Amino acid sequence: MMYWNYWRLYKKYMRKIRVGGVPEHFNLPWHLADEQGLFREAGIDLEWIVYDGGTGAMTKALRENQTDLCILLTEGIVADIINGNPSAIVSKYIETPLIWGIHTGVENELRSHEEVYQKQYAISRIGSGSHLMAKVDAFYNDIALKDQQFTIIKNLDGALEALIKLETDVFYWEKFTTKPYVDKGILRRVGEYPTPWPCFVVAATNSILERDIELVKDTLAVIYKMNREFMGNPEASKMVSLRYQQKEEDVMEWFGSTLWSTSNQISDLVIEKVIYTLQNAGVLEENQALPVNKIVKSLW
Repeated sequence: MMYWNYWRLYKKYMRKIRVGGVPEHFNLPWHLADEQGLFREAGIDLEWIVYDGGTGAMTKALRENQTDLCILLTEGIVADIINGNPSAIVSKYIETPLIWGIHTGVENELRSHEEVYQKQYAISRIGSGSHLMAKVDAFYNDIALKDQQFTIIKNLDGALEALIKLETDVFYWEKFTTKPYVDKGILRRVGEYPTPWPCFVVAATNSILERDIELVKDTLAVIYKMNREFMGNPEASKMVSLRYQQKEEDVMEWFGSTLWSTSNQISDLVIEKVIYTLQNAGVLEENQALPVNKIVKSLW
């Protein structure tokens, strides 16, 4: 009984926060911090929510107040905030570009990056990274993709099925997440495309920012500490390889080209470049924009 009373008292003074992210290696520092009790030490009861559908699923969750924070693609949340998502970017998360692999099924006749622009695209959902980066890539090649070229497949499993059955032709997804399927001969990578800006940010609902901004700041402080430790850990590549069933040489290549954030500062120029590109790629209308301070919330 005494233990139960202590537990109830402990839970009463813990501050609950819901955090969403994709089930990929980029988010390992969040899991390590949780496993090591760093959030609990800061008085934070963290609930991690997995979103297999990626950024599109997370922007929906933020809109519907199903989560408080999400780690999601920069371009996806910028576009959705401009389109009315009651949230704000509160921090950088990954400072380096994402390397998108451009994939097709092994039975498909598609052989090169230059051939993809007239093909049928598999996307997790409208507004997802797989959708937006396909349009951005096409824009930088002076091509405008048509709406009917996109087929919603929900997640990576849906893409695998659609590509294998030749229901779609091309799929953009993070290069190292899909590499095991390339190695097994399930997918063929026909090209790569690096995001033209730092790839992941942390976004928070206006609701949590109004209710408990200190909780958001404390949560970020924990992850900054863990990010520093993770980047300095000589065993990090081996750890990622074991947890995510990837070849260690692939993980070493990915780890060596990835930089996690240890502060919340975001360049206005980055956000302005994202808006400019999305407008010109037809994701946003020319008159659709917001000042950077309406998209990014400064916490410190």
